[in-house]
Order: sequence, then C-alpha cells, then structure tokens
Amino acid sequence: MTPIQIKDPDTGSFANILPELGFNCFEFQAMVNGQPIDVIDAHPDFASGNQRPSSGGIPILFPFPNRIANASFQWDGVPYELPADKTYHDKTGNAIHGFCLDLPWRVISQEESAVTGQFQLSIDGKHRLKYWPGDIFIEVRYEVKGAALRADIRVGNPGSNSVPWGLGTHPYFKVPLSKSGSLKNCLVESPASEEWVLEDCLPVGVKKSIGKSHDLREGAWLDQLQADDILTGMPEDIEQYECLIMDEQAGLVVTQDYDAIFSELVVFTPPDRDCVCLEPYTCVTNAINLLSADVETGLRVLPPESEIKTWIEIRAGKVIV
Repeated sequence: MTPIQIKDPDTGSFANILPELGFNCFEFQAMVNGQPIDVIDAHPDFASGNQRPSSGGIPILFPFPNRIANASFQWDGVPYELPADKTYHDKTGNAIHGFCLDLPWRVISQEESAVTGQFQLSIDGKHRLKYWPGDIFIEVRYEVKGAALRADIRVGNPGSNSVPWGLGTHPYFKVPLSKSGSLKNCLVESPASEEWVLEDCLPVGVKKSIGKSHDLREGAWLDQLQADDILTGMPEDIEQYECLIMDEQAGLVVTQDYDAIFSELVVFTPPDRDCVCLEPYTCVTNAINLLSADVETGLRVLPPESEIKTWIEIRAGKVIV
C-alpha cells in the first residue's frame, strides 16, 4: 500500500494516511518548538496491510461505532443480519466497528497539507449495502497545520429513505510523549461525569455516576489505569469537548478537541502496549438495538438527500504552567 503524506510547510509536522485501508491516518508527527512528537501509535508493519485494520492509527468506525449485539438488528420492521466476517465480528459474535475501516476510499482532493477521502456504501462497499437500511457516505478531510491534525467530516444520505448512522474514531495515542517520559508521569483527562453499565462490552441501557476508577475529570495516571469503558455525561450547553494526555516529565501535552455531537467517549488501554485510546463516538455501542430503552443513545437518522458536518482536532504542545 502507498501512503499519502500531508505536511505543514512551515513547521514540518506531517501525517501519513492509507486510502486503501479505510483512510486510516496511521502516523502523525507534530513539531513542537522544533521537537518531533510521535502522536499516533501503529505497528511498524501497519502500512503493509498485514495488521488488523482496527489495531493502530486512527480507524474510522462508520456507519456504526463499536459493537452491534449478535450482529443483528431491526429497522422499520426489517431484520438485518450482518456478515460473519472476522474483520467485523468480535470473539463473541457481535458485529464490530462498521463497514469502512478495511476497504479502499476514494481520494477526491489532495494538496500539500491536506487530503480528502470519501467512502460511499453503494460505491465502495457494494457487497455490504444489503446489511444496512440505506445508502450513506462519509467524507473526511485531514489537514496538518502547525502542531495540529484536523479532520473535517461530512456524512450524507444520497438516497430516498431515511438512514440511521453513528460515527466514531479509534485513535491510538502513543505514550509517553517523549523518550524522557514514563507512563507513571502520564495523565489522561476527560470531562465525563457518567458511564454506561456494561456486560461483555455491551451497554445494558443504563447510565450511572462515574466510578472512581473511571473518573478522569481530575486526571488519572496511565500506569494505574486499566480501561475498556464508555464514558458519557459530558458538560451541557457547550459546543465542543476536550480530552487530553499530559506527559508531565516531558512537559508535553496532546489534546483532542471535538464537536459536541460526539457525546460518548470510549477509553481503552490496550494490554501490553504503550498507548491509550480516547475514542469519540456520536452514539453509544449497540445504539441501534437500544431504541426501546428509555435512555438517550445518540443514534441519529439522516433524512433523504441531507447531510451533516462535524470535526475532530488533535494537537500537541508544551504544558503551560
């Protein structure tokens, strides 16, 4: 596979993206006062396509993030059974991570510091179109500017029927942020005040006040954090949220800002890896099967011939004291 590199000409910050593998941005090196910071973690062989598509970089999870229980759901009275494909099933038979993280995207524009890719189910994933209630597309424009990587996202419904959808990203943030840092000096923060009650990684349809071990409002040290949780209860009446990783020893911080449409945040600490995943989702796991529950899931429906725009921005910088 041939990555596309985008680069900020003023600072030298760059990102590498694989259009052939889900438009995955598998490398982002930010220059902070002339110091290179490797922000995103992926296997050294990731660009060969020999690694699991969701195992590194920034996988894009669409038109549903995380799991659909038993790989099945109903929509408008029609039952859907999702494909029994190892890429799209977890170990217990749930569908996982959407339809577009392992397929080629079309590059529709490219310049020195930015590139735009598009995936439409009826064009780029025809064999999967029958597994969803209608056609849908996602367009992502990545741009590197200064020490920031920004994704401007457009989701659209080109068809004549309303279509459900959810979106998430699955960034693997490398920690510590420099060779002089250590996990015990790395802090992760999020403003979430609630969490979903889970059974076998699936929400049971109930939220609760966030437990002490999952509460990141005042920060948690990464060497003490073991997580695979869905946080929620974000502050109300604001237009964007922020989560961050701070390497106090190195004096560096990586911040992820995102549109308030991303109401859920999955926090995952992959075992035996020096990284942490902070995953913004527009809806909770298995949202399409929780419609009967008396709880807001975040699942959205796009009317025919309509679209919605959103964004996520990752940036590196010095800790300001």
